[in-house]
Amino acid sequence: MPKNHRPVLLNEVVKVFDYLARIKNPVFVDGTIGLAGHSSAVAEQISITKKQETNKSQIPNSKLQIIGIDKDKEALDVAKSKIKTQQSKLLNDFILVNDALVNDAFENIKSILSSLKIEKVDGILLDLGVSSMQLDEGERGFSFQTDAPLDMRMDRKQKLTAAGIVNKYREEDLVRIFFEYGEEKFARRIASLIIKYRKVELIETTFELVEIIKQAIPKKLQFSKTHPATNVFRALRMEVNSEVVKLEQGIRDCVDVLSIGGRLAIITFHSIEDRIVKQTLKELADPCKCPKEIPECICGLKPIIKLINKKPITASESEIDSNPRSRSAKLRIAQKI
Repeated sequence: MPKNHRPVLLNEVVKVFDYLARIKNPVFVDGTIGLAGHSSAVAEQISITKKQETNKSQIPNSKLQIIGIDKDKEALDVAKSKIKTQQSKLLNDFILVNDALVNDAFENIKSILSSLKIEKVDGILLDLGVSSMQLDEGERGFSFQTDAPLDMRMDRKQKLTAAGIVNKYREEDLVRIFFEYGEEKFARRIASLIIKYRKVELIETTFELVEIIKQAIPKKLQFSKTHPATNVFRALRMEVNSEVVKLEQGIRDCVDVLSIGGRLAIITFHSIEDRIVKQTLKELADPCKCPKEIPECICGLKPIIKLINKKPITASESEIDSNPRSRSAKLRIAQKI
């Protein structure tokens, strides 16, 4: 694992899934396994819990079964190495289902589980952020700190890249993406300048785009704590990887495949994603459509989850100090009922 990779809210995630130690051969899905930081820590804590539990009758003699999913093939290669090391350390106290990691998107969880001949799982984690490895590998084009081709694909097999969006999308579509996904208040000025520049020459690198963004915003804002390209780069990444479009249905499918008592934990880093997560979980926890003035529910819609935390869990000050990327992280947890 890269030295600078630090899974956010690690201790909090570990606590969420500690209950898996009390389930016979529990199945845990890390839907965005990345570099396996969270999965490894969950496996280690369950192993510790099994050894420390005073009432051994509550702890079955079994192994944690992990299904790791990620769109990024390169991240999966690192994850597999990390997991093999952890398996040896924990004396094979957990296993990878089918001894494999799945190069796919968590939104396809139903078809993934079907191919593995698994109907229900006992816990699911979704970390919706981009990993440190992706940000720090300059050639991937995720970061505005390194000059590189405008790529931003998590799945390198797909055709759409950030360069494709910047050079081919209509101006009004660029405005929409920058405003909706990036919450960029200068979206229209940036999009207009992009159109002007690309008529002369294609915009192909991160630094070329950064310079255009800087020209489009007031100079006094170019020296704030937040880099002027932050919002646009986030918006492009979300559009390239369809991070918002499939999120709601993906959450619903995750809940569908959970066993009763199983938990779904989701970490978001952006207000748009967090809003979708919050609203979707709230609707699943309280689906009743009856008017408030009716004293008794007649629509027949029953909750299928309960919210473990109504307010999101955020990083501590000490974690933020050691890992600034955790500043915007929010953790929401739901349990199948």
